[in-house]
Amino acid sequence: MSVFPMCVNADGVAGRNGANCLFPISSEKSSERATSAWFARYCTAHSGARLLYEDVFPGLASLLLASAAPAAPAANYVLAHSVALGAPDRWDYVVFSADTGQVYVAHGDRVTVVDAAAGNIVGEVSGMPGGTHGVAISIATGQGFTDDGEAAQAVAFDLKSLKVTRRIAAADDADGMVLDKATGHVFVVDGDPGTISVIDARSGAPIATIAAGEKVEYIASDDKGSVYAAGEEKGDLLKVDSRSNTVVARWATPGCDKPHGLALDSANGRVFMGCVNATMMVVDIRTGQVVTKLPIGLGSDAVAFDSKRKRVFSSNGRDGTISVYQQVSPDRYRAMAPIATAVSARTMAVDPASGRLFVAAADTDPPAASGGRPRVRPGTLKLLMFDPR
Repeated sequence: MSVFPMCVNADGVAGRNGANCLFPISSEKSSERATSAWFARYCTAHSGARLLYEDVFPGLASLLLASAAPAAPAANYVLAHSVALGAPDRWDYVVFSADTGQVYVAHGDRVTVVDAAAGNIVGEVSGMPGGTHGVAISIATGQGFTDDGEAAQAVAFDLKSLKVTRRIAAADDADGMVLDKATGHVFVVDGDPGTISVIDARSGAPIATIAAGEKVEYIASDDKGSVYAAGEEKGDLLKVDSRSNTVVARWATPGCDKPHGLALDSANGRVFMGCVNATMMVVDIRTGQVVTKLPIGLGSDAVAFDSKRKRVFSSNGRDGTISVYQQVSPDRYRAMAPIATAVSARTMAVDPASGRLFVAAADTDPPAASGGRPRVRPGTLKLLMFDPR
């Protein structure tokens, strides 16, 4: 019998089949109807999470568990600070740097810098009228990098003075970025052109333009010579060799629509990729295989991994929650109770040392039309800081 490598055990843990697997997911066609019915009964009775197995049961997109199911283990996070950032109200990525102990929030024509421990605003990097999106920190050169998306530029700034020091040609729709410590290069996602611009952090010189072959979203580095990018257009995961500046692998992630957030567990060789269809993919970057699919909330735009506590997070702007999973093993994850944030809280970062979560959000009013987006109240952007208890 052909067996799909996933299961649900008696504790409601999703992962690979094994000795403790209460319910192995089978792809055998003859048992599909009976198996799916059994799975629905099991989930209603035992599990506190929604599981997606559309690859196993064609046409079965998801199974929503009964509201009477036992609650998932508490995540136990408490709001420690709410830092008012104010206008501009259009924001994008939140980036934490362990090297500086600061959080960088890209919004409108600036990046606001916040002390990660005290919750105080340190200052701002300003002067990007075309809109900021990503941030990368190069402690070795004393520089930070952001972008001016409409100007097709990467922008370097001094980490101490926060003054802009250089503007570097990138490509249209410059977006997310990451510093690869193995090369000292900054990799900048150029969304609409489907390219990745590579810049030498020390000299500021453009080095290469990598053709991704599709529109890409967020990007992460293992600092060992590999960079990973979420392929938004094709719903796949790209692996880039940071020394040769070439795409060396492209892995399909069936069931993932328009991936956005991306986080990396370097120690175990896993990438966590959030998808707009309320699914998180866990990919083994040694084989390119999806080992687990985890349900998350709606409106996910960022994923984070706490390497100390072994927890995975997805910030869900439409739901106003953070989905939380405890990593039991590289292929097995236990759902924890979601953290209540605010509608619009879609981008985030984590400090693995303290466990503190940083989430950008604003106050909202109901949408003007049915099915529309909530309306952000002007000047209400804030950075929420949640601490584990």
